[in-house]
Amino acid sequence: MKIEIERPGEGMVVVRAAGRMDADSAPEFKKSLREIAKGGTTTVTVDLKEVTFIDSSGLSALVSGLKALREHGGALLLSRPQPQAMKALRLTLLDRVFPIFPSLEQALREGELYTP
Repeated sequence: MKIEIERPGEGMVVVRAAGRMDADSAPEFKKSLREIAKGGTTTVTVDLKEVTFIDSSGLSALVSGLKALREHGGALLLSRPQPQAMKALRLTLLDRVFPIFPSLEQALREGELYTP
C-alpha cells in the first residue's frame, strides 16, 4: 500500500491511500494515523479513492486512527470509498461511525463540522 500525506490547511491533513489495505499494510497505516494525531492535527481525511481492497485489518486501522484523533480532540473523515470498501463499511456498520463524503473537496470543506 502506498500512503501520501498532504497538509492542505492549518490543522488539516489528507491521507491518500492506494492499493490494498489489509493485514500486510494496516500496521503501517495505523502508525501513520497515530503519528498524525500526536502532531496536533484536528481534521484528518482519508481519501480511499485508490484503495482497491480493504479487510478487517484495514477497518481496524481506521478505527484505531479515529480513536487516536478523538483522544487529541480531532476527527477522522473518509472520502471517495470504492464499492468494495463501502460495502465493508456498511456490513460492519462503520458507515454510521465515520463521516463519509463522495468527494475530497466536500470533506475538506465540511470536515471541521465533525471536530469535537
